[in-house]
Amino acid sequence: MNEVLGTQPAPEEWLVIVTGVTALLVTVPRAIWRLSRNAITIAHEGGHGLIALVTGRRLQSIRLHSDTSGLTVSRGRPTGLGMILTAAAGYTAAPLLGLGGAWLLADHRITLLLWLATALLLAMLLMVRNLYGIFTVLLTGAAFLLVSWLTGPDVQSAFAYAVVWFLLVGGVRPVFELQGKRRHGGAPDSDADQLARLTHVPPALWLFFFHAVSICSLIGGGRWLLGL
Repeated sequence: MNEVLGTQPAPEEWLVIVTGVTALLVTVPRAIWRLSRNAITIAHEGGHGLIALVTGRRLQSIRLHSDTSGLTVSRGRPTGLGMILTAAAGYTAAPLLGLGGAWLLADHRITLLLWLATALLLAMLLMVRNLYGIFTVLLTGAAFLLVSWLTGPDVQSAFAYAVVWFLLVGGVRPVFELQGKRRHGGAPDSDADQLARLTHVPPALWLFFFHAVSICSLIGGGRWLLGL
């Protein structure tokens, strides 16, 4: 327990930079992004599920699909603050998780970050209701578990920084993708449209909110990771 809650040595600056560049390389190219986006979908749907529980809603199921879409179903009041926060949690989940991870890494809590991520993934696994979703969450959780148990401090540090950079960088792109789809008449029932119906605030303003959260998280988290 002391090892989990304790601090670990900070990595070399070159490692922080290399892991950041790696996050860009798995986010920007479209062919790679089709695969790596699955991890952002896990964070997205996990965010919906976590906030649903926190706000007192009854979480029924989470589904993750091979086209990197997902669906989280919860029961409770169809309107109100709980539903609004639950709907808003998807596109903000990956950036905010990245920001929280950057804060932990800036405090040299590498092991704690890995174990918290593992615990969240295992908890999410209990609510996944389709085979592809079970496979992706189980594979991701296994990666965290194996790195935490079987590797040394240097590998754990590189893995943790790569994951956090990816959440920060990868959390920006889906909002631009959603904006592009809506511009061409797609995604009529997106999170932004659901929030517009719940709050009577135009979808464009919710898109702006998602952009603000993801970009500010990237800037703030990046500064923490780089020690600025």
